[in-house]
Amino acid sequence: MFTGLVESTGKVVTLESKGEQARLILEIPFAEELALGDSVAINGCCLTVADFTPAGVAFDLLAQTLRVTSLGNLSAGSIVNLERAMMVGDRFGGHFVQGHVDGTGVIQRLEASGQDHIVGVALPPQIHRLCIDKGSITLDGISLTIAELSENGVLFWITPHTWAHTNLHRAEIGQTMNLETDMLAKYVDKLLASRGLSS
Repeated sequence: MFTGLVESTGKVVTLESKGEQARLILEIPFAEELALGDSVAINGCCLTVADFTPAGVAFDLLAQTLRVTSLGNLSAGSIVNLERAMMVGDRFGGHFVQGHVDGTGVIQRLEASGQDHIVGVALPPQIHRLCIDKGSITLDGISLTIAELSENGVLFWITPHTWAHTNLHRAEIGQTMNLETDMLAKYVDKLLASRGLSS
């Protein structure tokens, strides 16, 4: 379980294709504190530490992960958001984040507004239907509040701290980002669907 509060960023060393799967090696600031089997959210996708190499920490990406997330678009030098699984007793500053990416969205708007930044993201219908105005969603693992919900997308106002301490300051128009909708919204939607009440 994660909170969506990005702990730090890391850098991609390599992304090596292994048939339908891949191996991702990252430079991680807190690598010495990790153990084999630990969970780390990488751009919002929960991955397991598979190995420690001289180049960095290795993670194995399954075919499903490559199909559902944007991790397959990474290349050497890419900057990724990192968050370790939360510990019992920690403050809970974001929202319930599982690290199970629901799909991807595309950045359509990116502009400065004073000290803040505005980021607009187009959403696929299956994700849009689970969003509400002022609700929570993760963008590449960052817990964000939906400032505006349009017919086919969302608008976020990004604070200077979030802009500077995540990979958003390197974002570009047309870039694909990982999305995870609010867990409670998914449960409510499933419950209503089972009763024939979901749209």
